[in-house]
Amino acid sequence: MSDMLKEGTGLLEKAPAKINLSLVVRGRRADGYHELNSLVAFADCGDVVSVRAADKLWLDVSGPFAKGLGTDDTNLVLQAIRRFDDYLGVKTTGHFTLEKNLPVASGIGGGSADAAATLRLLGRLHGREVGQHALASLGLCIGADVPVCLEATPAMMWGKGELIERIDALPDFWFVLVNPGVSVSTADVFARLNAPPLIEKEAGPVMPALANVTALTVWLEAHGNGMERAAMRIAPAIFDAAAALAATRDCRIARMSGSGATCFGIYDDEKAARAAEAALRIAHPVWWIAAARRL
Repeated sequence: MSDMLKEGTGLLEKAPAKINLSLVVRGRRADGYHELNSLVAFADCGDVVSVRAADKLWLDVSGPFAKGLGTDDTNLVLQAIRRFDDYLGVKTTGHFTLEKNLPVASGIGGGSADAAATLRLLGRLHGREVGQHALASLGLCIGADVPVCLEATPAMMWGKGELIERIDALPDFWFVLVNPGVSVSTADVFARLNAPPLIEKEAGPVMPALANVTALTVWLEAHGNGMERAAMRIAPAIFDAAAALAATRDCRIARMSGSGATCFGIYDDEKAARAAEAALRIAHPVWWIAAARRL
């Protein structure tokens, strides 16, 4: 166990929200997964995973979206611990807490980011250097989005999520995230897509240099979210959320993230994002709304 835990100070890792700026569905693979191509960025808001010393392993869930999340092996935090322990041949003990600040099943990688944060935390807890490739392999066993969440940096991801290229070409900007209070099952969205069988795998997407927010917006307008229409048929409130974002002043582009139901708007700076956040809170007081800087 980490000396820090023995001293009672505890350890924590942030789990930033993952935003699919674009999401192209290229087809259905023979193994049942869908071949995807997505530009991903992370927002400076999210969940927090922490651990304190205890003589056994247990998990608490706190925060505004704790309700409905189990503390058994269905929780991705505990799944990450089991995978890590099996891989290294260790037995983790400790009082883990998941502070759930992001809506559940909302298309911004909450559970995947939680699992990724847990894997990072476990390396520190046990004082073990675990390579990124090994962590990514463990993460992929938990969920397709876990590997990309191991680093909160922009990336292109493709395949079913296991192929990742980190990029540093994105300009600075701010998000406003909006969830209209509905959850959407990813499996239900994929079922509605009725995607054709994949004919040819992509060697790897080419990411152009995007020097400013205008260039990014132009690129995103040509690369949408292929799951958006199917998700909106399941939950029409997603359309309302995207439309409300698009109508705010200085919004560059607005669309759904992942399989929904959270939508995002892109803004040049904090002032514009905070103004949009305030206006949306007045107009839609029951929605979850958050302005956040791109990490």
